[in-house]
Amino acid sequence: MNKAVIHSIEDDSGMHCVDIAQHADDVFTFKVFRKDPEDEGKWTLVSDYSKTAYESEQDALQAVCDKLPWVKEQLSRHTNSR
Repeated sequence: MNKAVIHSIEDDSGMHCVDIAQHADDVFTFKVFRKDPEDEGKWTLVSDYSKTAYESEQDALQAVCDKLPWVKEQLSRHTNSR
């Protein structure tokens, strides 16, 4: 399955991240990761939402924000800092 990560959003601590991917068939999915010191800074998958496909990037972003409130805060700060 060909896909490209189009957004990789980290929380303020740098310990949590969500990746939003666009697939070759133009659907969007996302996965959630965390970074633990005992894993030498490697990202570990904690939630895989890739079985749910979204028709648009905006739909996927909205779903991420609904599930992970910190993402909405990060996106809001990024938008307001422009």
